[in-house]
Amino acid sequence: MPVETTYSKLREELASVLDRVVDDCEVVVVRRKSGKDVALIAADELSGLLETAHLMRSPKNAQRLLSAKLRAERGEGKRQSVAEIRREFGLEKP
Repeated sequence: MPVETTYSKLREELASVLDRVVDDCEVVVVRRKSGKDVALIAADELSGLLETAHLMRSPKNAQRLLSAKLRAERGEGKRQSVAEIRREFGLEKP
């Protein structure tokens, strides 16, 4: 559930609100008199959300990802380290 604040209160407490957004992965909604409210979200959190939206845009890809997630939750498949995956796909760092 997002935290809400006003524009005036945000101005008074900007540094602490921004720290809260980043440190606690908290979304802060800034309510404005104009009704044009704004949400503050950590940049890395936004990046992850945008990437997820991009990957889920294609129904076929979304189904593949959700099926893989279900298989992983059931313990199916093989465990691999990142290093093993890099080797398998020829992505080893020089």
